[in-house]
Amino acid sequence: MRIGVIGAGRIGGNIAERWSAAGHEVVLSFSRSPERLAEQAASMGTRAVSPAEAAAFGEVVLLSVPWPALDAALEQAGSLAGRLVVDTTNPFGPDGLVTFADGRTAAQTNAARLVGARYAKAFNTLTSAFQRAVGADPERVLAMFYASDDDGAAAMTHELVATCGFVPTRLPWSRVALLEAPRRDGAVYGEEYRPQDAARIAEAATTDPSAAARLAVELRRAD
Repeated sequence: MRIGVIGAGRIGGNIAERWSAAGHEVVLSFSRSPERLAEQAASMGTRAVSPAEAAAFGEVVLLSVPWPALDAALEQAGSLAGRLVVDTTNPFGPDGLVTFADGRTAAQTNAARLVGARYAKAFNTLTSAFQRAVGADPERVLAMFYASDDDGAAAMTHELVATCGFVPTRLPWSRVALLEAPRRDGAVYGEEYRPQDAARIAEAATTDPSAAARLAVELRRAD
């Protein structure tokens, strides 16, 4: 796949490295340090470009910027219509967790603003260091939850998550709040799960949200 990365920091940069190593065509964009971005791109054998160029290049766009930078990143990228946008962002601003008056989740908010894009939420539940460590250790088999209301986008996201060394586990779009910050009982954000346990949570989430919330607490790994 051709992938434009908007935000190649700790999470986005690690994902980009994994995808590039797996043979995907990846370009990097959006950094406070153009010099560092250029060095990072060179180390991967690829290019540092503008967000607009990354958006034009990719059939997939990885959106992985701090929440306060999201407006600027999207403005510079321009239209993402027709692209699969894999969104790793969490709504933490300068004053802490951002809430939404209309009752939407952060994922629902971003999906609505990305007019015409095919949207998926992924890679936001675990820290960058944890993701890097798991991806580098083939003996460590853990789940990565994701959500999308588009079956085609979900299939592509499934493949891209697997490339990073996780077992992809899709949650229903109606339960995307389970993926969202903050860490709390009943949600999968900030927790790690074995693949078989994650599958139980996802299955329950389709029919019985209270059971899914209970399992999210009971099955999380403590070690």
